[in-house]
Amino acid sequence: MSLKGHFELLSNYNQWMNSKVYEAAAHLTAIDLAKDRGAFFSSILGTLNHIVVGDTIWLKRFATHPSCLNSLREVADLRNPTSLDELVFEDLGSLSEHRIWLDREIIKWISELSESDLDFVLSYHNTKGIPAKKRYSSLVLHFFNHQTHHRGQVSTLLSQAGVDIGVTDLLTQIPEETHV
Repeated sequence: MSLKGHFELLSNYNQWMNSKVYEAAAHLTAIDLAKDRGAFFSSILGTLNHIVVGDTIWLKRFATHPSCLNSLREVADLRNPTSLDELVFEDLGSLSEHRIWLDREIIKWISELSESDLDFVLSYHNTKGIPAKKRYSSLVLHFFNHQTHHRGQVSTLLSQAGVDIGVTDLLTQIPEETHV
């Protein structure tokens, strides 16, 4: 499978997992979602917002790639998050609607990338203003890893709250091979 093929797999996995996580979270009350559970971003709602914040920051950076000006145009127009723990949406319904839209944008963006786009070296500044120049493909991999990392935290928080989200393995999304 090509590098782009792997990223397409990850973008679809991302959408599938977010759907499962938000469906599971919908079983909790607003109070339970906002309850401080001692996580890095306090609550289930706080952690889900952090994933959206991280995605927004990275997608806005990715949008500066010359071939992504069109595919990420709407994301580039989003307001810049003010902090990594910003509550972009204070209710699960609005956050979920935005997540669904964002996941579609991610899938569209990845589908429009070429293998050669992935070799690009992206110049950007991190949230502390420190400049960096890194290979686009490595940053895309980080982007998906960041989502998985924090969704794992949400999965644990949901489990502790008595909600099971079911199977979460990427393995379930990897297609069977018909030839060797």
